[in-house]
Amino acid sequence: MALPKLNFPEVEFRFQKNDKGTLQLFDIIRKKFVDATPEEWVRQHIIHFLILYKQVPASMISVEKQLVLNNTKRRTDLVVFNSALKPLLIVECKAPQIEINQLTINQALRYNIELQVPAIFLSNGLQHIFLKLENEMPNVLKDIPDYQSLLKFLA
Repeated sequence: MALPKLNFPEVEFRFQKNDKGTLQLFDIIRKKFVDATPEEWVRQHIIHFLILYKQVPASMISVEKQLVLNNTKRRTDLVVFNSALKPLLIVECKAPQIEINQLTINQALRYNIELQVPAIFLSNGLQHIFLKLENEMPNVLKDIPDYQSLLKFLA
């Protein structure tokens, strides 16, 4: 499987193939190799982008955080926290062929019922949407702010 070029800066990933011959890449947050699915390819780019370009401390990023909505277990792709472990940002990753649309936005907003974050980032690696939530209304911003600016969203 050829991994597509995404709209993120280039990253030097560590790759391996598992016993079944499946391509895997190293997740620097979970500290293990994970299957290089299209969605995971996007997630790993976002992780590196947040750390390298938006100064998000790696220790403040949670991968596949479990939450319960209407008695159903769900998992967010990424959640960024502040130093008091208050959720700051939900990141919803989709495979490049999946369009970021109102359904995707609604999914992230449902996760936010439990997490109550001030910002949401949605990406399929090609299209990115950053939403700042003000008075429960999503406001689209041009770019994802750096970590210090995100912290001010909680104030």
